[in-house]
Amino acid sequence: MNPADAMGALPAHDFSIWGLFWSAHPVVKLVMMGLIGASVWCWAIIVDKTMLFRRTKVQMDAFEDLFWSGQSLDDLYREHEAGPSTGIASLFVAAMREWKRSFQGSGRQLASLSQRIDKVLDVTIQREVERLDSRLLFLASIGSAGPYIGLFGTVWGIMNAFTSIAASKNTSLAVVAPGIAEALFATAIGLFAAIPAVLAYNKLQGQVGKVQTRLEGFADEFSAILSRQIDERVPLAA
Repeated sequence: MNPADAMGALPAHDFSIWGLFWSAHPVVKLVMMGLIGASVWCWAIIVDKTMLFRRTKVQMDAFEDLFWSGQSLDDLYREHEAGPSTGIASLFVAAMREWKRSFQGSGRQLASLSQRIDKVLDVTIQREVERLDSRLLFLASIGSAGPYIGLFGTVWGIMNAFTSIAASKNTSLAVVAPGIAEALFATAIGLFAAIPAVLAYNKLQGQVGKVQTRLEGFADEFSAILSRQIDERVPLAA
């Protein structure tokens, strides 16, 4: 038989995305589906965190405007103590709650109030950072492991392709190309999942750092204000 006739007799292969997926080995399909699911989850995290940071910035800007507007701290505390507070408002509420607890009852616990307020502020900052930082580790994991998972699917697909080539005893490009294309498609999906995850992780981590710096700055300023109030209330020793 003429080699050209033999190549013409080969079944036409579908090189579209769906065709490469459906004709891949089951193990490679499993890798592809896992990477696609991870990519969808990464994009859900990216969108959710982007909206969260945007809301957090708006809320912090609004609260700082109120705080520095000259409004009474007691009035501001009454407005925010009942509802859920985040960002700078959570620092303010936590510090004011500790402040008011120290003046409840018959005795005033002012001896170490400044240290307690600083501790409360540090714990609240840590909780806020953990809230903002949650699920970002998944982006880092997919960004680092995604290409390797895709490469595993590629290696498995190439092994299967060469096994099929050996069984068919035909090394023409028309026989080799479909199996190699299916295998490399797994690596492409791995990169498709990993690249946005890495870029988003770096950007979101930078925003977490900015928010943390802003929270720490407000905590220092508010702690200084309360420390001055404590010094005015505690009489100096003769």
